[in-house]
Amino acid sequence: MTRWILDFIGTTGYFGIVVLMFVENIFPPVPSEFIMPLAGFLVSENKFSFLAVVFAGTLGSVLGALPLYYLGAKIGGEKLKNFADRQGRWFAFSGEDIAKASEWFGKYGYLAVLICRVVPGIRSIISIPAGINRMNIFSFLFFTTIGSAIWTTFLAGAGYVLKNNFNEIETYLDPFVYIILAVIVFLYLIRVVRYKNPQTSE
Repeated sequence: MTRWILDFIGTTGYFGIVVLMFVENIFPPVPSEFIMPLAGFLVSENKFSFLAVVFAGTLGSVLGALPLYYLGAKIGGEKLKNFADRQGRWFAFSGEDIAKASEWFGKYGYLAVLICRVVPGIRSIISIPAGINRMNIFSFLFFTTIGSAIWTTFLAGAGYVLKNNFNEIETYLDPFVYIILAVIVFLYLIRVVRYKNPQTSE
């Protein structure tokens, strides 16, 4: 997997980083925790510019956050929660999850968008309550960009610093990636099988 990511970025350049980070925000088959450090490693081999890598990663993250923002803004909280309850078995979140995220956003507002962009696991989902609460789009882009830039800079920097040990790290990282993907698929299948529609269980 690590070799595939390196080859993909090496072939497609900065555009490939944008694409991977965009997809990672909507459906994370390969998390940013793997994408950006590998891009940082390529910087250490003088194949890319560090600033350009951070820019590409940040751009992909911001673009990936927009569909979720507009999903929340266009559909609205109640409709989206009802939809998630009806079709919740196919998604990684339920109506209850959306309600809790909206409540959390209501408490912390704009600061929630900034902080959550550097928190694995909820980096993307925060865009939904931001849209539901009709957060000003320019403010959303501003705080999303800052948070994403911090996150991508940290990860790319880590990959650059570890350049001398990359070959050794790759030996352990590749199996780790497949283990994570297997766990994600396993948990998803359990959710599909065991999911109960809140609307029909009342």
